[in-house]
Amino acid sequence: MPGASDDPRARLDVLRRELGDIDREILALVARRQATAQKIGQVKRDAGIPTRDYRQERDVIERARASAVEHGLTPTLGEELVLALIRGSLTVQEKDVVAASGQGSGRSALVIGGAGHMGAWFVRYLAAQGFTVEIADPSPGPAGVANRGDWKAGALDHELIVVAAPMPATATILHEMAAAPPKGIVFDVGSLKSPLRDGLAALRAAGGRVCSVHPMFGPDTELLSGRHVIFVDLGVPEATAAARALFEPTMATLVEMDLESHDRLIAYVLGLSHALNIAFFTALAESGEAAPRLATLSSTTFDAQLGVAAKVAAENPDLYFEIQTLNDYGTESLAALLYAVERLRSVVRANDLEGFRGLMTRGKQYLASRR
Repeated sequence: MPGASDDPRARLDVLRRELGDIDREILALVARRQATAQKIGQVKRDAGIPTRDYRQERDVIERARASAVEHGLTPTLGEELVLALIRGSLTVQEKDVVAASGQGSGRSALVIGGAGHMGAWFVRYLAAQGFTVEIADPSPGPAGVANRGDWKAGALDHELIVVAAPMPATATILHEMAAAPPKGIVFDVGSLKSPLRDGLAALRAAGGRVCSVHPMFGPDTELLSGRHVIFVDLGVPEATAAARALFEPTMATLVEMDLESHDRLIAYVLGLSHALNIAFFTALAESGEAAPRLATLSSTTFDAQLGVAAKVAAENPDLYFEIQTLNDYGTESLAALLYAVERLRSVVRANDLEGFRGLMTRGKQYLASRR
């Protein structure tokens, strides 16, 4: 009769416990690494050294790739693991820098729409900078944060007011605020500025210290490295400077542009990319092919596109509808997409190899120039 040591299930249990012990050791080392990263960040802040050192990151990645090979692993696995650790360390360091900068120490802020996803992000971010934050939202907001419900239900004596409401509501708020402009800095965080143009102009004309901001990231973002924040100067430089100062402690790329340029470019950056993915998953959904069957035939390109499309499909359809319909330049990018699909279709139907090569070559050249 076989002994317990010959029982595959018993051997598996032993090996799984060993695997769990190894995982705990790995996580303990990760925690130790994070603690060391915080110390490094403190030394950098004390010495006035930038938080991110791309040369050092490259050296760390190259060492990780070489070390992975030495241990019989793929260099890609070594790189991916270390990149995840670097992102974790940078997130810790960035939060420490934001807190240490204390841009809002002793100052008050009101986030109109603070119960929404992006509004709640600003509540957390401003609180980390030392602001005393209050919200105005008919919905319950973050726990422990004062909520006046209606932004008009009290004095607007805050040093900073962030309007993070849906775009139509934001336009109305800006107009109503122009009747009695607050003394503090005011900015919206709308994805588009076309529907807000009149309200922003009215508040500016009434003497409001106003600018417009577009954070090019979602509410789940923690590390701002590699992210962009756009600032639209409406002719009140002090307001733009104050808004920029909120993000200067981070590793975000800060960009200034005029209002018309913003929406013309956003028509492609957001409008086109959203439309492309909506068309992609709509074509799949209406193809008659079952998703599990497609999954068995998936390719690298298909999987990557499917991943992006799935994220788009999970977003707020009302917001995405506004991005498509409220941009004065929106139909321009949709027309470009329609024209591109028709060109591709005509080249394929005509069996035009040279025309197809031309499309591929032009795209390659364009994307190379972007780098």
